[in-house]
Amino acid sequence: MAQSAANGVDQDLASKRLHSRMEASCLELALEGERLCKAGDFKGGTAFFEAAVQVGTEDLKTLSAIYSQLGNAYFYLKEYGKALEYHKHDLTLARTIGDRIGEGKASGNLGNTLKVLGRFDEAAVCCQRHLDISQEQSDKVGEARALYNIGNVFHAKGKQQLWGCTQEPGDLPPDVRDTLQRATGFYEMNLCLVKELGDRAAQGRAFGNLGNTHYLLGNFVEAIKFHRQRLSIAKEFGDKAAERRAYSNLGNALIFLGQFNTATEYYRKTLQLSRQLRDQVMEAQACYSLGNTYTLLQQYERAIDYHLKHLLIAQELTDRVGEGRACWSLGNAYVSLGNHRQALHYARKHLDISKEIGDRNGELTARMNVEQLMEALGVSESDLSPCGSEFEMQGARPKFTKRNSMDSVELWKYSSDKNGDSQDLDSISRRSKSQLSQPGKRTGYPDSQSSDERQWLDSPVDTDDITVQVPPPVPLGRDPSDEDCFFDLLSKFQSSRMDDQRCHLDDSQNGDNGEGVADSMPSLNEMIDPALTTSPQTEELFDLIASSQSRRLDDQRVNVGNLPGLRITHNNLGHLVGEGDPQEPSDDFFNMLIKCQSSRIDDQRCSPPEAGPHAPTVPDEDFFSLIQRVQAKRMDEQRVQLPTDEDSLQCPDPEPPGGDSS
Repeated sequence: MAQSAANGVDQDLASKRLHSRMEASCLELALEGERLCKAGDFKGGTAFFEAAVQVGTEDLKTLSAIYSQLGNAYFYLKEYGKALEYHKHDLTLARTIGDRIGEGKASGNLGNTLKVLGRFDEAAVCCQRHLDISQEQSDKVGEARALYNIGNVFHAKGKQQLWGCTQEPGDLPPDVRDTLQRATGFYEMNLCLVKELGDRAAQGRAFGNLGNTHYLLGNFVEAIKFHRQRLSIAKEFGDKAAERRAYSNLGNALIFLGQFNTATEYYRKTLQLSRQLRDQVMEAQACYSLGNTYTLLQQYERAIDYHLKHLLIAQELTDRVGEGRACWSLGNAYVSLGNHRQALHYARKHLDISKEIGDRNGELTARMNVEQLMEALGVSESDLSPCGSEFEMQGARPKFTKRNSMDSVELWKYSSDKNGDSQDLDSISRRSKSQLSQPGKRTGYPDSQSSDERQWLDSPVDTDDITVQVPPPVPLGRDPSDEDCFFDLLSKFQSSRMDDQRCHLDDSQNGDNGEGVADSMPSLNEMIDPALTTSPQTEELFDLIASSQSRRLDDQRVNVGNLPGLRITHNNLGHLVGEGDPQEPSDDFFNMLIKCQSSRIDDQRCSPPEAGPHAPTVPDEDFFSLIQRVQAKRMDEQRVQLPTDEDSLQCPDPEPPGGDSS
C-alpha cells in the first residue's frame, strides 16, 4: 500500500516537472519571437510564436499575449487572413477569462485588420467596442488609441468613396463629406487626449491625419497648417520617413493654392529624403510630381529631366502604368517645346503601353495624340521607323523582346478529332501549303508595324521545311459489347436508388386491416437485396455518413478547447468554465451590430469596374490628372457646336408665342 502511494507521488512530481519545462519552453519561444518582431524580423518572429503555440501553455494570460503578438506580426506581413484568425482567438480567450482590458485591445486589433480588408462597418463596430471598454475601465491610453483607430476607419472609407467621384476638389457628395468630417471629429478628440497625456509622437500622427483629411475635404489652408506641425514633430524625433511624408503632403496642398514655386521646394526635399532612405518608389513619385509642377511653371526642359528619371525608375521596377504616364508627360512637354518628332516617339510608346495594360482611356488619348502629331509632321505610318536610338539617346533604357522566327517552327500537329470534328488530312495539307506560299497575304499584323519587324513575314517560305504530322488514332482494345454491359450494369444500379426512395402506401380501399396488410407485404429483410447490405462499400458509406453527421453536431457545440496552444488543467478549468455571470455585450453593441449587418445587402451589389493596374511610381493622389480633367471640362464648356449640313436641311421648330420657352 505504501509502495503504491509512493509511486503516485513520484508520478505527480514527474508530471509537474514536465509541465514546468513546457511552460518555460513556451515562454522562452514567445520572448524570442517578441524580440525578433521588435527588431523588424516579423517572419522569424512568427516562426517562434507558432512554435510556442505548438508547445502550448496553461497560462491563459501568456497565451492571450501570444495570440495578440502573432496577429500583429501577420498584419505587418500583410497576411491579413491569419492576422484576423489570431485576433479572433485573442478576443475569444479574453472574453472567456473576463479580461476586459484584453477584450478591448483585441477588438481594436480586429478593427484595424477589418479596415485594411475594406470591411469598414464591421471595423467601426469593433473599434467602438474598444472605445467603450476603455472608457468603462478609465484607460486613457486605450481610449486615445480607440479614437485614433475609429478616425482611421472613417478616413479610409471616405477616401475609398472619393475614388469614384469626378467632382472638383472640395465639391464632395454629402455622404463622402459626412464620412470625412466624422474622421476629423475623432482625430480632434484623439489630439486633445494625447496632448493631455503628453504623448508627442501620438500628437504628430494626429496632426498628419488631420492634414490628410482636410486635404480630401478641400480645406487646403487647414491642411498646410496641420502638415507643418507634423513636420516639426517629425524633425524633433528624427523620423525621416514621417518628414518625407510631411514634405510631400505640403507640396500637394500648395499645388491647389497655386503656389508652384514653393511646392517644388518641398518636392525637392521629398526627393532628397527618398534617396537617403533608399526608397525607389517614393523617389519615382517625387520625380513625377516635380516634372508635372515644372510643366505647370512652363519650365519644360527641367520637366523633361524629371520625367525621364521617373521613366527610368519605372522601367527598373517594371511599372508599366508608370512608364505610360511618363511617356505621356514627356510627349506633352516636347509638344510645348515644338519638338513634334520626339513627342511622336513618346506618344507611340504611350499607345503601345496602353494597349498592353488594357487602359482604354489612355489608348484613345494616345491614338488621338499620335494622329495629330503625324498630321503636324506630314508623315504617314509607313514613313515611321523604329525609334530605339532616340529612346536610348534620351537616357531611358529600351526593353528588348525576343522576335519570333519561322526558324523555330519545326512541327505542326493537328489532332485527328478535335472538338468532335474530324478533318481531312489532304485538305489540311493543301490549305497550309497555299497559305504559306503566298507572302502577300498576311493576317493578324497591323500596318503600323515597322518594316524590320515585318521582314520575316515578307520573305517566301519553303513548304518543304514544314512537316505536317498527324498522330494515328489510338486503337481501342475493347469489344463494343463491353460498353453495353457497362451501361446495363449502370442502369441496374441506378434503378435500385429510385426504389430506395419510394415509400409503400397502405391501400385502405381494399378493406384490409392492419394485420392483413402486414401479412400481404414482404418483410424488410426480404425487400432488401442481401448483396447490398453485405457489400463493403455500403458499410463504408454508412460509416462516412455517421462520422460526417457527428462532426456537424460537434461544430455547433461551444468549446474553448479548440484554441491552439491551450492546455486545459485543473488550475485554469475554473477560469474557463466561469462560476460567475458571464460578461454579456451591452444593448448598444447589439444595436451597432444590427446596423452593420443591414449593410450586407450593399456588399452583395456589383462593384464598378476597377480603375486598372496599380502604379507604384505614381502618387495615389494624382492631382495633376484631376487638374487636367477639370480644365478639360472648362474647355468643353467654351466650345460652340457648329451646324452640320443635315441640320441646315431640316426646318427649324417654330418659336412659341412670346419668344420665351418655359
